[in-house]
Amino acid sequence: MVAKELENRLKGRVPAARRSVLTEDVYERVKSLIMNRDLEPGARVNIYAVARLLDVSQTPVREVLSALESEGLLTKEALRGYSVAPVLSPGQIADLYQLRLLLEPWAAARAAERVTAGAGERMRAELATVPQAPRGTRYEDYHGLSEHDARFHDLIAELSGSEALREALRRTHCHLHLFRLGYEGRDTGDRTLVEHSRVAEAVAAGDQEAASEAMRAHLAAARDRFLEVGP
Repeated sequence: MVAKELENRLKGRVPAARRSVLTEDVYERVKSLIMNRDLEPGARVNIYAVARLLDVSQTPVREVLSALESEGLLTKEALRGYSVAPVLSPGQIADLYQLRLLLEPWAAARAAERVTAGAGERMRAELATVPQAPRGTRYEDYHGLSEHDARFHDLIAELSGSEALREALRRTHCHLHLFRLGYEGRDTGDRTLVEHSRVAEAVAAGDQEAASEAMRAHLAAARDRFLEVGP
C-alpha cells in the first residue's frame, strides 16, 4: 500500500529512465568492438551473446545491431543473422575517393561562393571541437576525430546548398569504414586537422578556387594515407 501511495504522490514529478541513454551506451560499446577489431571482419554477432556480454536486455541490442547494419558496419543474412562487414579493399578505397574527388571540391567551391559570416563561425566552431589530434590508436581515443571528420564534410556539403550531395555523402559512411582500416596516431591526425583548417579558411574567405583546391588536396592526401594502411 505504501508503494502505491508513493507512486501516486510522485507520479509526473519523477522523469522516467531514458532508454535512449542505455541504447547509446550499447551502441558505442558494440561499435568499439568492431572498430578495434575485437570483433574481426566476418565474425558472427549474436544478439543473445551481446546482451549477456554487456549485461543488458535484448531490446537495445536489437536496435543497435540494426543501426550498425544501416551504417554498413554489420551485414545481415536470412537465417544466419548479423556478421561484421569486411573492411574496404584498396580498390574500394580508390573508388570511394574517386567519387568524393568529383563531388566535394565542387561543394567546397560552392560553399565559398555562398559563404556568410555565420557559416564561417560554424566552421571555426567545428574545428574547435578537436583542438589537437588524439595520440592513441584505439577507437576510444580517436572516435572524436572520426566524428569531427564526418561533421566537417557534412557541413561543407550543407553550406554548398546541395541536399542531394549531402545525402550521398551520408550514405557512404566513409569516415567509419576508413577509420576501421586503422588510425596511426598523432601524425595522421595532425595532417587531417591542418587540411580541414585550410579548407575552412578558403571557404570562409569566399575564395572558390582555393576552397576547391584545398578540398581536392585533402581528399587526395587522405586517400593515399588510407591506401598505405591497406585492408
